[in-house]
Amino acid sequence: MPISASEILKRTVTTPDPANSNQLHDVFALPAGRTLDICLNIQSAILEHKLAPGLKLSEDEVGEIYGASRTVVRAALQALAHSGLISIRKNRGAFVAKPSIREAHEVFQARALIEPAVARLAAEVITETQLANLKAHLEAEHVAIHSADMGHALMLSGSFHTAIADIADHRVFSGMVRSLISRSSLIIALYWKRSDTACESHSHNALLRAFEKRDGGEAEKIQKSHIIDLYSGLDLRDQTPETVTLSQALGQKT
Repeated sequence: MPISASEILKRTVTTPDPANSNQLHDVFALPAGRTLDICLNIQSAILEHKLAPGLKLSEDEVGEIYGASRTVVRAALQALAHSGLISIRKNRGAFVAKPSIREAHEVFQARALIEPAVARLAAEVITETQLANLKAHLEAEHVAIHSADMGHALMLSGSFHTAIADIADHRVFSGMVRSLISRSSLIIALYWKRSDTACESHSHNALLRAFEKRDGGEAEKIQKSHIIDLYSGLDLRDQTPETVTLSQALGQKT
């Protein structure tokens, strides 16, 4: 029996890490506070594939789950819509974004053009501290995979790519990669045809070795191959995802 929508949302209610507050502000263009907290929790639920593409996000139900007013919830949903994670339809409300097959093609074509160049830049400037942080990130990804927590593993896989963009220290590229990774998560939720995670650990390990050698050319080559491999793992045909309500996905309050 599927778990309810309010249960998942309650499970994703967390306190944002203050160390990441500047980065989070950049993503949603919001100051620290209740609205940003709701954005981050719904973002996590979407990126961990706990909220399916096309699922309706009722303002009243979201407000009940988080104990927030309609004004706060509406602001959070508007910010999530601006990030591309949800869509707001006139007279119908907010829904988790549901990318089309054309968008899936275009997102991965864009990633194949942008991310290899970003990996080259990162390899050429990466510091020992940044390298250690990437290693720790990869270890967390492995733990999630071995624990069969595939939703969390997928989120960590995506954030590994955004971490590389941050290391490259190119603000335009970093923003583009962050947007593409968010959209990729929704595409993978709809169209992924493999039983393994979207970013196999060997690809990330190979990238890490290239970064250790500060080999920009090798990092670029590995990242290009990696994105092409991800693209080949998509089954780009019309899909009919399981229909669930928000309360089924996030769990009702007791």
